[in-house]
Amino acid sequence: MNGKLLLGALIAANVATALLVVRDRHEHRQAFVALSKLERARDEINIEFGRLQLEQATWAESNRVDQVARSRLGMVFPRTEDIVVLRR
Repeated sequence: MNGKLLLGALIAANVATALLVVRDRHEHRQAFVALSKLERARDEINIEFGRLQLEQATWAESNRVDQVARSRLGMVFPRTEDIVVLRR
């Protein structure tokens, strides 16, 4: 009788352990899928950030600033006679 009870307990423990392994594997797969999606999103954000840095460098280039200042704002470099130096 004790042997049958022990065998039943061992079988129940074995089944419970197997179910826990299946559950843990499923959770691991779900976590891996979520991680893959986050890594893909991170990579896309890094690519966009690189594009924005390139665009910022283009807009901040001194030739571009000079061109905009001349064309849109009508700015010009001052002539030598227009420059005044103040000394204390």
